[in-house]
Amino acid sequence: MDRLKHQVTLVTGAGSGMGQVVAKMFAQEGAQVIALDTHEGGLKETEKLIREDGGAVVTLVTDVTKDYAVREAVEEGIERFGKITVLYNNAGIMPEADHSVIDTEPDVWDRVQSVNLKGVYLVCKYGIPALIEAGGGSVINIASFVASVGCTVPQDSYTASKGAVLALTKSLAAQFGPKGVRANAISPGPIETPLLMEWLLTDPAAKALRLARIPMGRFGKPEDIGHLAVYLASPESSWMTGSELNIDGGITSFYF
Repeated sequence: MDRLKHQVTLVTGAGSGMGQVVAKMFAQEGAQVIALDTHEGGLKETEKLIREDGGAVVTLVTDVTKDYAVREAVEEGIERFGKITVLYNNAGIMPEADHSVIDTEPDVWDRVQSVNLKGVYLVCKYGIPALIEAGGGSVINIASFVASVGCTVPQDSYTASKGAVLALTKSLAAQFGPKGVRANAISPGPIETPLLMEWLLTDPAAKALRLARIPMGRFGKPEDIGHLAVYLASPESSWMTGSELNIDGGITSFYF
């Protein structure tokens, strides 16, 4: 398939979970992939998966919280593939120590904000000029359903970071639409990533409680997010910008 033929997609957090799956789906649709992550082992697995399908990929060990590292990754990606047309800001953390504002330590708060929000800022800082240079492109930011609803078991720094990602996405859409750059946010519900499932498999009560809040009766799969990501990366979504798209099995629409 070639829905993303001629696209060059930069994917952060591409070494595992949703980022890895989406990077593979982009490549399967014909995109060249610049895969970023802090974990070299995960990146090697991503590279293997893409190359086994005949895809084109370059993997770069990159800390998205570091200005110089993101700048160098963008430069190297352009050197390899000639341009960048899609930014997929997926990298994020959700540490156990992130609780309510009243009992979360400042260093935990700052770390979450640094990865989840500063990382998006830095990728856009260096990536959007590349999109403009390429004649336009798509910024896809991963937010979360928790940015839209409250929770009695809070992760307040994570929630705040994702709310900020939504606000930033709208600002990017307004600023750069006239230059051919679209910006949209995907807000996933609970997704079957290794981190989430490992926790829920050891706590059946927690799993049952969360499934009871999802009208569709299941957790999401990374591919559920990937299909939308492919659409937003493709010319098919050429008139869509500034949007937040919930893929959450109905969880944000559920009252009882």
